[in-house]
Amino acid sequence: MPPFLRQYLPILDWGKSYSRQSLESDLLAAVIVTIMLIPQSLAYALLAGLPAEMGLYASILPLVAYAIFGTSRALAVGPVAVVSLMTAAAVGNLGLDDPRAIALAAITLAFLSGVFLTLMGLLKLGFVANFLSHPVIAGFITASGILIATSQLKHVLGVDASGHNLIETLAHLLGSIGDTNLWTLLIGVTATAFLFWVRKGLKPFLLGAGIKPRLAEVLTKAGPVAAVVVTTVITWGLGLQDRGVAIVGAVPRGLPPLTAPSFDLDLWAALVASAVLISIIGFVESVSVAQTLAARKRQRIDPDQELIGLGTSNIAASVSGGYPVTGGFARSVVNFDAGAETPAAGAFTAVGITLAALLLTPLLFFLPKATLAATIIVAVLSLVDFSILRHAWAYSRADFFAVATTILLTLGMGVEVGVSAGVVLSIFLHLYKTSRPHVAEIGLVPGTQHFRNICRHKVLTDPTMVTLRVDESLYFANARFLEDYVYDRVVGDRNLKNVVLNFPAVNEVDLSALESLESILHRLKDMGIKLHLSEVKGPVMDRLKRSHFLDELNGRVFLSQYDAHMALSQNAEVHAAAE
Repeated sequence: MPPFLRQYLPILDWGKSYSRQSLESDLLAAVIVTIMLIPQSLAYALLAGLPAEMGLYASILPLVAYAIFGTSRALAVGPVAVVSLMTAAAVGNLGLDDPRAIALAAITLAFLSGVFLTLMGLLKLGFVANFLSHPVIAGFITASGILIATSQLKHVLGVDASGHNLIETLAHLLGSIGDTNLWTLLIGVTATAFLFWVRKGLKPFLLGAGIKPRLAEVLTKAGPVAAVVVTTVITWGLGLQDRGVAIVGAVPRGLPPLTAPSFDLDLWAALVASAVLISIIGFVESVSVAQTLAARKRQRIDPDQELIGLGTSNIAASVSGGYPVTGGFARSVVNFDAGAETPAAGAFTAVGITLAALLLTPLLFFLPKATLAATIIVAVLSLVDFSILRHAWAYSRADFFAVATTILLTLGMGVEVGVSAGVVLSIFLHLYKTSRPHVAEIGLVPGTQHFRNICRHKVLTDPTMVTLRVDESLYFANARFLEDYVYDRVVGDRNLKNVVLNFPAVNEVDLSALESLESILHRLKDMGIKLHLSEVKGPVMDRLKRSHFLDELNGRVFLSQYDAHMALSQNAEVHAAAE
């Protein structure tokens, strides 16, 4: 079998050792996740501003595609809150009124996202996600959770309200508060309270009643289904749809339709930026969950292959009437805790959702939208975590500024502005931090061959030499900083004869940094000072050898800083004797 097939088709790896025990574990996990995913899929489609059935369609073929191409054994792919919100924002910006045009735009968005993710995977660009810092992502998800929960209050109140940001949404809600439908409010508040209790109190209650732990776990995960069933029956029995309670209505019964994205270039141009943002955010969220779960079983995932797995999942969504998907945190944890052994659990979940689409959709006609809104609110409020602000403030003011800015922009200007700001801030923070590298003047720790910062330790120094340890790779953004640092240190020091740049942490010296080193060398030459290097790593030395820098260097390159000290310090013999 060609090696590249095993690389791009992980199913060939875990499939060859698939056992009966794995089958039983995966089937049980699939049952639990299916029970959880049915109401979630409907609710997230509602959040995305799409017909409810598109949530079910996005939970079938994408799971099969990920089972073939994904590397995580526990990741559960499907509609998620943040991506659904971003989909609503992207499609909403198009100003479409026709439901079919809106659905086609969402399908096209999934296709563009899938193509982008797949290309990134084939080009081994998984590292791009590293440009989004964790604090910024945490801030964005927290703000998104607030936006999502707020956007669902209109369904709980039974009023007509909208908005692209928190301020607009709250203003519309307050303006419509007098139109609240009391039956809708009763259903929404009761369902929300019940679902919060299910999360915290149902399992302990069942265990206290003597129910076995595994069954108690399944019943707890079925809590949203119970809310759906009860409120649907009540709405049907009391005819609440005639009293102003909004219901889901007719949901097409049957298998997902075969669909195709639009190839209208104007539509692509309008959606491509949103597709890129959705892809990056979805990948970061997904790969974080996958890595966390894999580590708990001492497994590993391949980020580049994960891009392909998510990319093909989104392409599968686009050909089966779905919308953008990614790995969900909550359902992946449930999948893991339920004992999923392989990605086959996702494929079995797809079978369960298919059966639901074939058999259960007529029963959803009287399902109140307030119940789905309650499901979303309870799910997303777990994403809200303002403790990141406290931690960031205590640890790094720069990170606090990035998190706070991301949260405020997301809440005040909308999800796309917020996530775009998050990307820009992440890159800016990296450039800012590395543009001012830590440089320490170091001296010899008495009785050792170790060198430490003269401001933190009692060390031996020599007035004729200064050693500066550079604790960052050198590139265009920080090269001038090092120049200025060296000049400020040597100016006015008439005893100085040697300057040593200690490079133990320097992994890269780009062309701009090389020019700065040459400038430092020439300036020191003019001052009658020799420039030396110590502890230069092999790849950096290889790069320097391809330039004229070493030929012009008026000093030496030392293997270790201790060698430099012994060769250049006037007190070296005294220090050696003391040892």
